[in-house]
Amino acid sequence: MPHFEHPLYFLALLLLPGILFAYRWLMNRRKRTLELLGDAALVQKMVLPGKEPGLKTQLIFFASVLALLITALADLSKPTSGDPISRKGVDVMIALDVSKSMQATDVKPNRIELARQFLYQLLDEMPENRVGLVVFAGHAYLQMPLTIDHGAARLYLQQLSTEMVPTQGTVIGEALQLCQNAFNSKDSKHKAIVLLTDGEDHDPHALDLANSLKKNGIMVNTVGIGSPEGTQLMDPATNVIKVDKQGNPVISKLNEELLQNIAARTEGRYERLKEATPSVNAVLQQLDRIEKTSLVDNTYRPYSHYYFIFLILALLMVLWLWIDFGALRKILLPKKGLSTLPLLFIFC
Repeated sequence: MPHFEHPLYFLALLLLPGILFAYRWLMNRRKRTLELLGDAALVQKMVLPGKEPGLKTQLIFFASVLALLITALADLSKPTSGDPISRKGVDVMIALDVSKSMQATDVKPNRIELARQFLYQLLDEMPENRVGLVVFAGHAYLQMPLTIDHGAARLYLQQLSTEMVPTQGTVIGEALQLCQNAFNSKDSKHKAIVLLTDGEDHDPHALDLANSLKKNGIMVNTVGIGSPEGTQLMDPATNVIKVDKQGNPVISKLNEELLQNIAARTEGRYERLKEATPSVNAVLQQLDRIEKTSLVDNTYRPYSHYYFIFLILALLMVLWLWIDFGALRKILLPKKGLSTLPLLFIFC
């Protein structure tokens, strides 16, 4: 079905009422100027001998050209008769912890940046798989549904920060549930979750949910970020060490036991992230165990674009305007090099 790829450009059509208002203002100004010079009808004949060009017609054509250009930018298109691109792969939902504890520097440069490096490399190494993204702290949010568009996934990863989820905590169970909801419920295999977190808060619901994930054919590969001994957290607002209610420094530790149990219950793999490359290779080996299926994404369906039709029509109308104003310029301003644009303001 034909549709416009960028319909928001049509908001620019709101310029047209402004052009109409400017035209009426210029017409009123022109009328007042002629009245100051003397008899309006006589002055009109002296200034513009012969038939006066249709300024209203010019305005209509100018507005039409603008509307055509805006329509061209909106890019009318429709799917071709070809089939969407299909490839063999698996569906992989990525669940990433963005809680404040991911700012800890017990890994370099810090936990969140190391996780970002890992995910960039993981995307590069599995181009055939569809990917989706869930971020979580005190609540979990679906950032990107499953898609084969890894470029869009990289854009989402660039924007990740520990400020994007205001409620603090580590609700791993809620994140896993959201990932499970993002999969096709009718498919009992070809699905995996890659969970990246320090697992700092013990979430018993996550272990219960792991059993449900296993029954639904979902493998969870957990990636632990941080160190078991932990490190102190800095408050980025004050640049001082965070303390609890008793005044003791807050220590953020990697909860490996929880992540190992989640992976084991879903026949996945636990990997402690120290360097991106070896951890990516380990996760990819585990994902390769999953049976692949044909994945279709309508995002990559071939489309025919028809924006050029509107551009051609706009060009023809501009050509008409140029011829019309060119004839007027020869009568009034025969000197070469003068633009027709000031002419509008002189006689309006």
